[in-house]
Formats: sequence, structure tokens, C-alpha cells
Amino acid sequence: MSAPLLLTLGLAVLIGVSLGLLGGGGSILAVPLLVYVAGLPAKEAIATSLLVVGATSAVGVLPHARAGRVRWRTGLIFGLAGMTGAYAGGRLAEFVPAGFLLTGFAVMMLATAIAMIRGRRAAAGRPVPHELPVFRVILDGIVVGLVTGLVGAGGGFLVVPALALLGGLPMPVAVGTSLVVIAMKSFAGLAGYLSTVSIDWGLALAVTAAAIIGSTLGGRVAGKIPADLLRKSFGWFVVVMGVFVLAQQLPPIAGLALGASAAAGTVTMAVWGRRRRRHSGQQRLGHPVREHAGSGVDR
Repeated sequence: MSAPLLLTLGLAVLIGVSLGLLGGGGSILAVPLLVYVAGLPAKEAIATSLLVVGATSAVGVLPHARAGRVRWRTGLIFGLAGMTGAYAGGRLAEFVPAGFLLTGFAVMMLATAIAMIRGRRAAAGRPVPHELPVFRVILDGIVVGLVTGLVGAGGGFLVVPALALLGGLPMPVAVGTSLVVIAMKSFAGLAGYLSTVSIDWGLALAVTAAAIIGSTLGGRVAGKIPADLLRKSFGWFVVVMGVFVLAQQLPPIAGLALGASAAAGTVTMAVWGRRRRRHSGQQRLGHPVREHAGSGVDR
């Protein structure tokens, strides 16, 4: 067994851990892994990642289901709507340059990371929903599914924020539910790709097996980690991978500069969002907010 293949399989375990623990990040890791380590062409790597992430998510949902961390109605409706968009995205990807797909992938990763790090402003007395409204789930599912099919993302990096930030599900429940959605949409996106892209099935099955091992480990640990820490860990993980993928699409110097700028911008937005929420919280409680003279920056 060659060294690149061993490295690919070793890193594939991390893909599974990410899916089981965070409910996403599988394709965020799988696409760069298959392109830069396994040496696959971009579109073949995207199609292969859909197979790996779909199968791994289907297995990874089991420990979450046993622990009661899956909203089945929300997940299945979101998944069915997402499958429609994912198939269309997979067919549409034939007409979009590979470099454009990966660049768009990276930009969406960074935007999602900012949202996850900043978090969702909690409203006092708001109940935790058991299931989300059907129309909203269908609309979000179609949009996320289209992105899934286009860029090969299993959708977790969009599904988890949609469930946790927009839908208000607790982070551990959003993680478990997202795996149902990811599995359904990944297989639909793969079906769209298979009409134009061939897959190295031996490599794909080996990477899938390694990722499934990792997902089992990640799923068992997920329920033991505080929800807020899980959310922020997800956000910073996506920042790192987004900067890496974005930098790879540009010349070395420009890539480093843009990557550094993107990371700095993400940090700034996250800090600004946290200060703004703290400022609003103090005003609601009637506490004065102390400011630097002439600066307007809260402490």
C-alpha cells in the first residue's frame, strides 16, 4: 500500500469523526483530501466525496438516534427537498468550471463559519422547537441541496447552521438531524454526477470504510460536549478549511494574502458580533455600558 493511500485513509478517519461529532465538515475535508492528497481531478473528487459522506452519514446517524438527538420529520422533509436541489446541482455542475466551484465552496464555508462563531441571539422564554415548520424546511432544503450538488458538500456546513441558528434546535440535536439530511442529499447529488463523471470505486470504498470508523467514534463523543463549545468548534474548523481551499485556487502570494485577510476578517466579525450581543444584553438589563472617550467601543 502506497504512502499517499495510507495518508488518505488515515485522514479519512478524521472525515468520519467530523461528521459524527459536528454533523458536518465531511466534504469540507473530503474534497481537499481527494484533490490534494489522493490526486483526483476536482469533479471526480467531488463525486467521490458525495459517496463517502453519504454512506458515512447514514451509519453515523445511528448513535445519535439511539440517544434521541434526531428530529426525524424535520430531517426527512429537509432531506427530500434537498435531494431535488442536489440532483439539479449535480447536473448543473457539468457546465461550471472546477476552479469556480472550489472557490465558491470556500467563500460559502467562510460565511457559514462567521454565522456559527457569532451564534444565535437567544430570546428569553422562547421554547425549544420539537419540529420545524414544514414550508420553511422545504425552502431551506431546496436551497442547501442545490449548493450540495454543485460543490460536492454533503451540506452539513449549511444544514447545521440552518437547524441551529435559524430553526433554534439545540446544537447536539441539529448535529444528529443533519446527518439524516446529509445522507439523503449526498446520494442524490452523486446520482447527478454519475451521468458525466466516473469514480475509482476501489479508492472510494476504502475511504468510505475508514470514514465510517471515524463517524462511530465521533457520534459517541458528541453528546458529552457542551453545545456552545460544539458550535464554536464547528465554526473555527470551517474557517481553517475554507482559508486552505481558497488559498489553493490562487497564485501562492495572492493565496497567502487573501487567506490571511479572510481569516482576519472572520475573527473580526466574530468578536464584533459577540461585543454587540453583550452590549444589547446590558441595555436590556438596564446596565450602563461604559465606553472609551470618543470611541464608542463597549468594554
